[in-house]
Amino acid sequence: MNKKEVLEIKKQFSHERAVISRICGCYVDGEKNIRTQMKEAFFSLPEEETFKYFKIFQKTLSGRFGKNLINLEFPLKQEGLGGAQNFLLWLRDSALDDEEALEAFYQNIIENYFYPEGYYIILIHGTYDIPGKAQDNTEMFDASEDVYEFLLCSICPVKLSKPGLAYKAEDNRIENRIRDWVVEEPMHGFLFPAFNDRGSDIHGMLYSSRKPEELQPDFVQGVFGCQMQLSAESQRDAFNVLVADVLGDKCDYEAVKNIHEHLTEMVEETKDSPDPLVLTKPDVKRLFEMSGVPEEKLETFDQTFEVAAGEKASLLATNIAVGKRFNIETPDVVVKVNPERMDLVETRIIDGKECLVITVNDHIEVNGVNAQTIAREG
Repeated sequence: MNKKEVLEIKKQFSHERAVISRICGCYVDGEKNIRTQMKEAFFSLPEEETFKYFKIFQKTLSGRFGKNLINLEFPLKQEGLGGAQNFLLWLRDSALDDEEALEAFYQNIIENYFYPEGYYIILIHGTYDIPGKAQDNTEMFDASEDVYEFLLCSICPVKLSKPGLAYKAEDNRIENRIRDWVVEEPMHGFLFPAFNDRGSDIHGMLYSSRKPEELQPDFVQGVFGCQMQLSAESQRDAFNVLVADVLGDKCDYEAVKNIHEHLTEMVEETKDSPDPLVLTKPDVKRLFEMSGVPEEKLETFDQTFEVAAGEKASLLATNIAVGKRFNIETPDVVVKVNPERMDLVETRIIDGKECLVITVNDHIEVNGVNAQTIAREG
């Protein structure tokens, strides 16, 4: 899935679209016990509750691809009888009306999900009549082309509200506020099946994690049987190791700068694409070649890549690019440079010492104070 496809699904979470048929859920305490369960026709809930659920569902599908939103593909063995994909299809096709399947789903989540406190598992079933699109890309609701039947799961922490004081109008006084157990924004969730090319793709799903460093790969493997990609932070670390190992004794400032300049250009050229730029092993090798890495340094590139990132790994360009700041660090000094102006920094030997030389304009700021670079005489 890409940004455009996720946005289309998020738009369905409203009273006007009314795609959700049923909502189920259970509250799990810190001891992994189910304390309460619910199963309702979604629009039988009070309207004020449905709006709060809509916000949760939209948050479940929010974030950046490759960081918070991860496309997963089911291995073939998971699509056979007894496999994770096969089970999710059964759950979807039953429209969440199979009590045994729901119980098995909850228990599978509880056994594999790591969270030391209480949480609320929410599962909805929906049916979206996919409208056709005119040549100007406007939706034609009277020309539905297909139906997308889906499950969306949100796992939300349940925490005790903060203590404090509150005004009690009935007593006209300030007193201690009653603390409630509050359902917070989802930490993890998934959409099944994937909505690819504006249609159902039962071979894949979209997984979400509010914190990209907490993807819980063991949970993904245990519940869905899918192999989780490296987290955004791990991809960045793997790329840095790869740069250092490939360049070896040629790993100087200019060489690293060239690689990141070309990488930044690639990200900029594809920023308007709905699909994130994914770099496979050959793509990263071409990036190094474009950046002037000597041919002899690339002779063992494939092996070095596999050691640093994994044999079949791919890296999201936005995860490994420097972003809005290019950092140069020494044990005592940190210099942050706009990636578009890395030309302002160069290396020189001055009085026999290796130095970074930074070109500046008429003034600099020192702790927020405009100052001259060189004190004027007289």
